[in-house]
Formats: sequence, structure tokens, C-alpha cells
Amino acid sequence: MALHVLAPSAAPSCFTDLNSARPRLIRTSFSSSSSRVLYSFNPSAAASTSSARRFRGQTKALWGNNGSLETDDSSLVVCFGEMLIDFVPTTSGLSLAEAPAFKKAPGGAPANVAVGIARLGGQAAFIGKVGEDEFGYMLADILKENNVNNQGVRFDPGARTALAFVTLRKDGEREFMFYRNPSADMLLKEEELDLDIIRKAKIFHYGSISLITEPCKLAHIAAARVAKDAGVLLSYDPNLRLPLWPSAESARNGILSIWDFADIIKISEEEISFLTEGEDPYDDAVVSKLFHPNLKLLLVTEGPDGCRYYSKKFNGRVSGLQVNQVDTTGAGDAFVAGILSQLASDISLLQDEGRLREALKFANACGALTVMERGAIPALPTREAVNNALVNMVA
Repeated sequence: MALHVLAPSAAPSCFTDLNSARPRLIRTSFSSSSSRVLYSFNPSAAASTSSARRFRGQTKALWGNNGSLETDDSSLVVCFGEMLIDFVPTTSGLSLAEAPAFKKAPGGAPANVAVGIARLGGQAAFIGKVGEDEFGYMLADILKENNVNNQGVRFDPGARTALAFVTLRKDGEREFMFYRNPSADMLLKEEELDLDIIRKAKIFHYGSISLITEPCKLAHIAAARVAKDAGVLLSYDPNLRLPLWPSAESARNGILSIWDFADIIKISEEEISFLTEGEDPYDDAVVSKLFHPNLKLLLVTEGPDGCRYYSKKFNGRVSGLQVNQVDTTGAGDAFVAGILSQLASDISLLQDEGRLREALKFANACGALTVMERGAIPALPTREAVNNALVNMVA
């Protein structure tokens, strides 16, 4: 599909109000590095509400372990966006229709990043909305169990928690089937935001899926504005899911509408090709088109091959770890968790190429270890596991 590429330097203002529309989920397919969405419908009976009745009328979050927000604010990473249930086939290499059974796993890119950071020993919080249903409260509990502050989680009594069936087929093509029409994550309102926790963050991380529909788009923009005004570092992973957008053009415009606002951007090779109308994602001249004047760090992930990094002072490549791949779900989120956990502890890494390369080697290992197990959150590694993998790699 041909797209007119809007250069980032001419991208719309961060807070441009794009025409909103409910996403149309279509049957389509892409290259081996992209995804296929089959269909979607309102999962009105997708989950039991037996446990949700215990929380009838509750729209505030479940609190942390001690009932209050007590984090080391100096290194806090707040992640904003969707949290959902992934259903992953118990047998690898099959299409969704061929899979004999599925393993239930919590997921959603921003939530994956939050749990990934906490599992690495960092401080993380999550802001988003789930359904007032069995799955929604399960997800809020999973955040708490993983030491992620869930004070910013809200529950919607009128919409279900989103579900996604995902598999990696033998041909290397990922296949998705989403149930979100609409799901609770799409309905987060600006007035439901916990602004205090956003202002206390060192880094505010988000994707682009929360920009697709109202009212979540307005909530996203408001949250980013508050973070920026508070001097918080903004981290952006577009996490392109093209069939969730009304059109390819709206996806490109939506992603670029907040491009110039971010301090750190992580993109994949596929996303470079999409944003530059099919240009070579391995060409540094092509990547430079995506480097806006205020950007501090642009990261390009290349799966098992590692990543590339670009700043105003230096650029380079860091090799990845070779592992036995089982499920790639959440690998990019694990990478993001790995690098943000390092930057939250010491932002001066952005000025030191040698130390940044070490941090990126750590992030690559996070991603590599995640693909060795099924599901996103269940597979996210601990700091000890990452360090052991790096030691073994050297040995």
C-alpha cells in the first residue's frame, strides 16, 4: 500500500486533534515480520464476573501492598496504555485455527514494560483501564504481585477486558485475533488519570494504540502533556498494529502526531519501512529522517540480530544473543524494559557511548530470554537471569 510519508520534521504538533473513529478490524496479512488480524467482536461473555461482583461500583485502582504509593520516585517509570489477556498456543508453529489449546497470559505492551522493569529490580507504575470483570481484576492483581504500582488502574463496568489470541506460525508470520470492540482500555478518560504519579516519574512510557480512539486518545495526550510540563523524560514505542487503525494513513498520521514530543523512541525495522513508505530500514540516511531535533535517543530493534542506536553525538550497533526461540510475544517490550530500567537509574548513560552500549547489551539479553518461553509477562526475565546470560555469552 502506497503512503505519502510525512517527514518527522514536518509532523503534526504533538497535540493535534486527529479525526477519531472506532477501529475496523479486518482480515489481512503482512510480511513475515508483521502481523495478521482475523476478526473481532464484543466479548460480552468472554469472562466470568463472579469475582468482579466483589468490587461492584469500584472504579478506582487497587492499591499497592501497603495501601499507599511508596516508591523511589527518583527512578520511577510510569507506563501508560493497554493491558489485556494474551492467549498463546500450547504448540508452536501452528496457525490459530490449528492450535489444539491456548495458554492464558497477561499482556499489553505498556503493561509488559512496567512488569519487565519491576522484575529487573526497578520502580514501575501502570496507568490504564481494564474491565470490571474476572480478567480485569486478575490483571490488576498481577501488577501488584510483580511489584508494579497499580494505583493508576481503572475499572470499567460497561466494557470487557481486551483479549488477544497470538501465535507465531512456521512461516514466521505472527497472527493476531483481537477481541476489543470496544474494550475497557479504549475508554480511559482524562478525568480518571492519576496525575500525581505521572508528575513523580523519571520516565513516562507509552505506545500509539491508545491514540486510536476517543476518549483514550485525549487521556493519552493529557497525560503526556502533564509529564512533559513536569520535566519527565518521555519514552515512545509506536508498537504498530496496523489493522487496529481505521486506515494506514490514519495510523501513520497518528504515530507521527506525537513523534516530535518524545525524548526516546524505540522502533522496529517494519515500522521504519511503514513510516518512510517502504524505504530501506537498514540505511542510516533513511533512519536519520526519523530523528527529530529534540530527540535524545533513537533505537532500532532487529530481533535476534540486536539493535542500532542513534543520538546527536554517536550511533552504532549492538549484537544480540542467539537463543532457541519459542514465542516472540513481548520481546520488544522486554528490550524496552531493559533499557529504561538502566536509564531511570542513571540518565547520564545518554551522554556516554560506552556505558550506553553496555546498557543496550543488557536490553538485548532481556529480549532474547523472553522469546524462550510462551507469553509476554510470564517470560520476562529477572536481573539475575539477564546477568547470568551475559556472563555465559562472554564465557
